[in-house]
This record gives sequence, C-alpha cells and structure tokens, in this order.
Amino acid sequence: MSIGILYERSETDEMGIKLTARELGINLAYIPFRKVAVCLDKNGYSFRSKGKTYSKVIEDVHVILNRGQSKNRRLFAANILEALGKYVINPPRVEFICYSKLRTILHFWKEGIKTPRTVYVPCDSHEPTMDGSEIHNEEEIADLIEQELGNRDIVIKPDAGTHGKKVKLAKAREDLLTILGETEPSIINPVGILAQKLVQKWFYDLRIIVAKECGKAPHCYPTALARAGFKDFRTNTFLGNMVFGVNLPPYIKEVAVKCGETIGRDSKAWLIAFDAMIDVGENKIADDEPIKAEFEKLESPFNAVKKIKRKGTKKRDFLNWNKKLEEAFQNYKNQEAYDNIKRIIEESVERNKHNILFHEANACPEFWEQTRLVAGINLAVPLLRCAQSVIDSDYGG
Repeated sequence: MSIGILYERSETDEMGIKLTARELGINLAYIPFRKVAVCLDKNGYSFRSKGKTYSKVIEDVHVILNRGQSKNRRLFAANILEALGKYVINPPRVEFICYSKLRTILHFWKEGIKTPRTVYVPCDSHEPTMDGSEIHNEEEIADLIEQELGNRDIVIKPDAGTHGKKVKLAKAREDLLTILGETEPSIINPVGILAQKLVQKWFYDLRIIVAKECGKAPHCYPTALARAGFKDFRTNTFLGNMVFGVNLPPYIKEVAVKCGETIGRDSKAWLIAFDAMIDVGENKIADDEPIKAEFEKLESPFNAVKKIKRKGTKKRDFLNWNKKLEEAFQNYKNQEAYDNIKRIIEESVERNKHNILFHEANACPEFWEQTRLVAGINLAVPLLRCAQSVIDSDYGG
C-alpha cells in the first residue's frame, strides 16, 4: 500500500513534501481537491476532474496527507477520505478541533492546560429582521465581555481565522464598540464573538511542533519557532515580524505533548503545530530599546529572505529557488544580532516557563520556508513517517 498527498494547489510546502519523499524513496500519489466531482451512489463512488479519474488512485493508497490550504476544504476532504476507508493525516477529529479557536481552548481548559482568559458570546453584533431592519447588539455584547475581562486591552478574534487576519485590539470601550460593529458572520467567524484578555507576551510568541507515529508516544520537537518583533501586538510573521529558532525547556515540551494528546486522542498518527504565548508581564530580562536596535540590524538580511520568498521562480525552478532561500536564511541566522535576540527569548522563556499559555492549534502548518530553515524541522519527514507507521501497523510492515 502507498501514500497519497491531497492539495488544492502546489505551494512550497507541497513541493517540499514531494522532494523529501523522493529523497526517502517514497512514491507519493497525487490527489487534487478543488475542481473535482466526488460522486456517491449505490454502486460506490467516483472521484473525477474534467479530464481524469482518480478513483483508482484513491483505492490504491492507504494513507493520505491532507494538505488542503482552506480549513473548510481540508475538513471536508478529511471526512470524505475517511468515509472511503482511508487513514488521513490529520484525521477528521483533529481537523475539527483545530478548525476552531474556541473548540481548541475548550479541550485545553478541560484538561487543565493554561489558556488566555477567554470569553465567547454566541450572539452576532447585528442581526437582520424579517421586516428588513437590523437589531444592534454591540452595547450588550460589550457589557458581557467587559463584565468578564475588564474595559481595556481586549483582543477580538475570528474563531477560524489564520495569519492574524481580523484580530483586533480594543484599548477602551469605544474601540470595542467599533470593532464589534465591524464584525460580521463569515467563513472565518461563523457565529458570535470570541474575545480574550490581552496577554503581556512582550515581543514574541512560540510555534511548537508535536507529532505522533502509530504505536509510539507523542514527540515534541525541542526547538520552537519564535515569531518576534515590535511592529504590532500580533507577532504573526505575515505581518512582517522575524523568526528565531529557540530551545524549549522540558516543562514546556511536557505541556505541549499533553496538548497533542488532548487533541489527537484515539487517533493513530497525527502532526499538530501549537501556538503559545508566555505571559511575561513585567518580568522582562532586558529593556525594549536595545532589543529594537538589534532588530534594526537584522532588517537588511531578513528583507533579503523576504525578497527571495516573493520570487515567482519558486514554482518554475523550485530547486534553484530553494537553494537561494537556504543561503539567505543562513546569512540571516549568522548575524550577531540574531544570536542576541535568540538568547534573550530563550532566557525569557526559561524564566517564565510556568506562565506559558496555549491558545491555538494548526492541523496543516506551513513549514518549508521558515520552520525548516530556522527551527530546523522539516515537517515533511514526520508527516511521511506518520503515514508509513500507519501502513506498517495495519499491514505488518
């Protein structure tokens, strides 16, 4: 039995998975999941694009890596493939929980894992009525949120959003009312309002990888990807922040494994990226201004990385583009300022390790351009190992 990979379009992560599979001697079967028709009837199923049938491809694979870029499409794919008798990485249960910030936090909270102080109000800020008018609930929702979180430094998040999209900070009630007035039901925020008390995380957050192969205990990778900068209260790299590979204390690795076991429970194999913040508060180990000066020193080498990442040649000439990206990242990491900031983050994490708050899980993390080259984790390897472990378990390999 073989391994398949499903995706909507081939980006660097998918190209990296295919390259890694070739290096490991694994032949990956490709399954598209966008402009295809999945037909179910009394005679079975068909899976076809306009010009090709993929039913036989699916029949011949046992495990499928689900790399759909859209959370919704990925969740549908996981359910369809499982119904067709395939093991999916990640399984539908994992996708379903990771899809929602609230569902993720509920699972963590139930297991006693520390999370940001969170409020969910299952009411939309404004609702249409039968007569064509509109009911405005902003004031009442604001009252409910402030009742639990106070009246300043409140973060409003879309429940299914990614990359920091539409995550907004209210510093006062006026801000909160404005944000609530702009919040509408959407594909990334189906219903209600999700709010959290702003975590004083200083200038960085962490992305931590945990994977589980069939028959083995979950494994937390010892290096995390720290997203860092002073550009915004959101440290997401899509907003221009930089990245650093930082070593994790044993305590944080243990909690991360518990997070993985909480979400991946009863699943044979899975790989999840967890986002966490350290509630540093006033317990900083250095002043901000010298750190900002170190970031300024890194602007030029990091801009060189971003320039290569934007190049259109990455699809036409992936191997050459990849080589240039690796060289640019290595130059960035060779800077003294990089080591200085990395050291500060690691010391801060160690000092405040018991104040770590886990707040989000990603079932399809991007990795080829940053996690691989900064944290040293090529997620294609554990993904393929997870898939092979299922085949070995089911077929006695």
